[in-house]
Amino acid sequence: MTDPPVAYRHQVGAQESQIVLPPSLVDVAAGQLRRMIIGGHLLPGDRVVENRLTQQLGISRPPLREALRVLEREGLVRALPRKGAIVTPLTLHDVYEIFTLRHELELLAVRLGIPVRDPERLDRCRARLELMAEAARSGDQAAFTECSFEFHAAVIGLSGHQRLEAAYRTMQLQMLLCMTLNHRARADQENLVQNVGRHRRLLGLIEGGDRDLILQELAHHGDRTFLDDIESTLDGHTDVALAWLERARKGED
Repeated sequence: MTDPPVAYRHQVGAQESQIVLPPSLVDVAAGQLRRMIIGGHLLPGDRVVENRLTQQLGISRPPLREALRVLEREGLVRALPRKGAIVTPLTLHDVYEIFTLRHELELLAVRLGIPVRDPERLDRCRARLELMAEAARSGDQAAFTECSFEFHAAVIGLSGHQRLEAAYRTMQLQMLLCMTLNHRARADQENLVQNVGRHRRLLGLIEGGDRDLILQELAHHGDRTFLDDIESTLDGHTDVALAWLERARKGED
């Protein structure tokens, strides 16, 4: 008789279950590195120091390097020849493209989805907001940033337009990096609990169903604080990005 495979399916009553193997050391390391980036402990452009990370994560170099390759495939890390890895840098032109595309997608979502016709879509927004509140109370910056993205994705989902939300999610990792930078920029004026309050105000307007008020709130939502003096910290100063930045600071874009 041959031994059964490690992972196999079996029936328990009418329900089918599957053995779930524990995450590998590479998976754990990739998850921790992802949280360090999204939580703002490693910022775009920062060098990934392997010696330091092996000590912090308690692992050897081989699984760490494999974890870095996982994050490189995700777009969070970039490998440089003979220099090791860095957190994928953002340029000013990147920020311009991310913000303008996000803005247009949000405009379309509000136009298609407000007033909300399906109560379940609002329930999804409320549930995501409560997850934000839980992360804020625990002080988990990485979880908070991810929950913040999911709340905004739920707002996009109010449109009931699956391709619109799919387009929004293609920018997820880049938007998470922008959100992380913005949370750091707003730290002196707003803590995580206050951030939740700002999003709760937006949700209240959505529940009220007034498109103009919602768009006005989104235009002054506080997600652009990190644009102050950004041209001195990021490269990629294209003419179109600089022109957009000037308009954005004047509230014209």
